[in-house]
Amino acid sequence: MFDYAVIVDHTTFRTADLVGWVDALSMLASDVPDGERIDRLRLLEDAKNAICAAQAREAVALKASVVAAEKARGVPADKRGRGVAAQVALARRQSPHRGGRLVGLAEALVYELPETMAALTRGVIGEWQATLVCRETACLSREDRAEVDRRMAAELASLSDRQLVATALGLACQLDPRSVVGRAARAEADRRVTVRPAPDTMAILSATLPVAQAVAVWAALVREAETARAGGDGRSRGQVMADTLVTRCTGQAQAERVPVEVQLVMTDQALLWAGNSPVELPGYGPVPADHARRLLANSEAPVWLRRLYARPRTGQLVAMESRRRLFPEGLRQFLTTRDRFCRTPWCGAPIRHADHVTPAAAGGPTSASNGQGLCERCNQTKEVAGWRATPGRDGTIVITTPTGHNYRSKPPPVAGQTRPVHLDIQFQIPAAHAA
Repeated sequence: MFDYAVIVDHTTFRTADLVGWVDALSMLASDVPDGERIDRLRLLEDAKNAICAAQAREAVALKASVVAAEKARGVPADKRGRGVAAQVALARRQSPHRGGRLVGLAEALVYELPETMAALTRGVIGEWQATLVCRETACLSREDRAEVDRRMAAELASLSDRQLVATALGLACQLDPRSVVGRAARAEADRRVTVRPAPDTMAILSATLPVAQAVAVWAALVREAETARAGGDGRSRGQVMADTLVTRCTGQAQAERVPVEVQLVMTDQALLWAGNSPVELPGYGPVPADHARRLLANSEAPVWLRRLYARPRTGQLVAMESRRRLFPEGLRQFLTTRDRFCRTPWCGAPIRHADHVTPAAAGGPTSASNGQGLCERCNQTKEVAGWRATPGRDGTIVITTPTGHNYRSKPPPVAGQTRPVHLDIQFQIPAAHAA
């Protein structure tokens, strides 16, 4: 069995030791009793949690180093450390948004929640449990936050997630009830509706609402479902609720007849020859070709076909160049169709900006080969000193961070592409419905 004590036996545990430790995990003996396997599972979980604590310390040290260096260079205080979260995100293969939250969590643990940090370092709680403590005490003063941390220290390892939240919130209410009430009021400003992909060509529509409004919406849908089923409706309760949500939000008589603007990225075989190559639904991902053909056949909206072209060998879209400094709408739409999501590795956010890889001020052309789709956050990050992006002939973009680390980003190939023709099928909202 691998000796985890090697971590603490080293007086100076270097990066090379860490590499060897990671490699050693793949060489655990397989002929062991089941009891030892349980012990391993527990030790591995403890080790994973302790690693999260080590990552937090590294993130805090990185930010402190970057801020000190930028201060010495005369960078204004409000601009120091801007690119740290993005570097942490790339190193941990996470989105920039997640990277920002990880850096914030790390600073809270190191500077304000020592007992929670100690529990994470020992491996007795995980990163998510530490996040919950941080989240539920975020509205408190530094002193009150430290007091909650101290009072919870003895029982952190024994609490479920629900118990941990309840305990932290209860202590926060005792110490500073006004701040908790104020946070709840401010949270209403963050109400929103989001959509994300789900398996089997489904999607999850989520609404973050004040509790009274959320319960009222739920109760209205439940009443409609119960009334419909009492009248002999053969749909399930959940189906009636889902269909009612669609019809009430869109104003349509039938949920499946909603006229919306949708784009399908599909090959000519998938459209015309009953091919089975997957089809890309921008903002969602791949869907079966037969499902896409059904969407086309059942659509009451007009359909236009616009040909784009892909490299036969790689399946990556190629097209279009402009003499303008800003990307014209057609080229911008091409970049959005080609890249689908922000080109920063592991980001996955919707594209908000069509951006020059090599800046126009540095002579970069306004072209598909020198263009990329980026989210707002990543577009701002690339302007921070020390960041550089380099385009390649095959559409690859190499992102270089201030520490000299390189990350490669390739545009995704067209789903199922085997021929150079690419069809972008667009459903447009008819004027009668739009009115």
